Amino acid sequence: MTLREWSKSEIDYGRKLVQSGLAGARSGRQNFLDGKTLDPFIADSLRHSWLPTAIGACIGLLASEPGKRGGSAGKVLGCTLLGGVIGFTAGMAWETRSLMRSVASGAASEVGKVRDEHWFETHPIDYA
Repeated sequence: MTLREWSKSEIDYGRKLVQSGLAGARSGRQNFLDGKTLDPFIADSLRHSWLPTAIGACIGLLASEPGKRGGSAGKVLGCTLLGGVIGFTAGMAWETRSLMRSVASGAASEVGKVRDEHWFETHPIDYA
């Protein structure tokens, strides 16, 4: 096998892996949502993420040491916003963990099938 043939084969295999992973992720999402749309799920997750956002903002505010001499309002605002963003991200990750688990499981399953198929192509079993 020449380098050109080998690289084409590997590129095709990589393309199959990506396509199967995306198909598996879509399948996992559809299985989780069970025919419903994604919008109500995301809206509900957003509604439940306000508490971690507020806690993160408060921690950021306290970390900026607002009463310290020489502290600037920009630093206080920046730390508060950063804490809020971190809290919001953590809250959304927590609220959508079941969806993400289903998406990742579907993707891993499909990628595993393609990897097994590729292994059997490169390591044929001779029953003779």
